[in-house]
Amino acid sequence: MKGCHHQKRQNGCIESVPIFASMNHDEMLEIAHIASSRTFEKGETIYGAGDEGGTLFVLYSGRIKISRFNVNGKEQVIRIVGPGEFIGELSLFSSLPLTDHAQALETSTVCVLEGARLKELMTKYASIAFKILDELSRRLEKAENLIENISLSTVTQRVAQVLLELSEEQNEILLNMTKGDLASQIGMTQETLSRKLGAFQEEGLIELVGHKRIRIKNRQGLEKLNGNS
Repeated sequence: MKGCHHQKRQNGCIESVPIFASMNHDEMLEIAHIASSRTFEKGETIYGAGDEGGTLFVLYSGRIKISRFNVNGKEQVIRIVGPGEFIGELSLFSSLPLTDHAQALETSTVCVLEGARLKELMTKYASIAFKILDELSRRLEKAENLIENISLSTVTQRVAQVLLELSEEQNEILLNMTKGDLASQIGMTQETLSRKLGAFQEEGLIELVGHKRIRIKNRQGLEKLNGNS
């Protein structure tokens, strides 16, 4: 039964990842055959900067934080990864060590795919390689947009923009990360973010509900601050 549950997790990982979505059952079994599952507890490191790469990690359940640290130990959060997403992909195409740090934000199960054998399957199923490249292109665009925002946008604009993005046209945001991690992701300190959120609340743009919820009260006002109107 334990082996069956292990195989179910592996198949679930494969089925939940968009890059494998177009594959039929037999093809997915080939992918699952080169995968193994591992569970990490909250706070555990999946991999760290300097580790040897060559492995693709697919998140089956939980949340993972991807970040980098400068020489002084200051953290820059890159992104928060959720179920169905993958990490470690850059090392598949490079012999250099990993540069990111991946940490479990809660109990997380990942499927680990052997990079060398995955690349063999990429030559057999070109759609996998193209979809990985498509995802890499999307992440590069996001990284370039982040650099532009940090360089050219004011704190007010950055906070307004991230609130609009996180709301996804809804009136309430449930943060999937701490305010400290969110602040790092948009290039500011947690204190600066908290002050700006407090100012937005005083202006009637938002309402802070506990530590994780933010209610949008004036979307048009946020859009104006962001420069969209």
